[in-house]
Amino acid sequence: MKIENAFIDTSAFYALMDRSDSYHEKAKKLWGLLLDEEVYLKTTNYIIIETLALLQNRLGFEAANLYTSDILELVDILWVDESRHDLAFELWLSLGRKKLSLVDCVSFITMRHYRLENVFGFDRHFDEQGFNILN
Repeated sequence: MKIENAFIDTSAFYALMDRSDSYHEKAKKLWGLLLDEEVYLKTTNYIIIETLALLQNRLGFEAANLYTSDILELVDILWVDESRHDLAFELWLSLGRKKLSLVDCVSFITMRHYRLENVFGFDRHFDEQGFNILN
């Protein structure tokens, strides 16, 4: 079955950039396959902010800058509006779990809004929410 679209989570972006990440090799291989198959890659502006902060904090400004120039050019950014933010905030409050972030909830709401089923990431919360984590 051909995959047409994939949502990219922070966990995948970070794994691509950090060679010491336990998922780096898996992320690199899957990234190449997605590009080769011309899968339409999507993420949110919230994921970008989270990824930039993580990269800059752990790997430095240059890594964060490389991410914006080399990786993000290949990804469609889905901008989160006020209504999706509010829905995500309500979901976050209702789930009330320490390990589930508001950014995760924004991703779930956005994926449902755009009818995206596949996610390139390593966060088990996507599976718990009924999404297909690509391997």
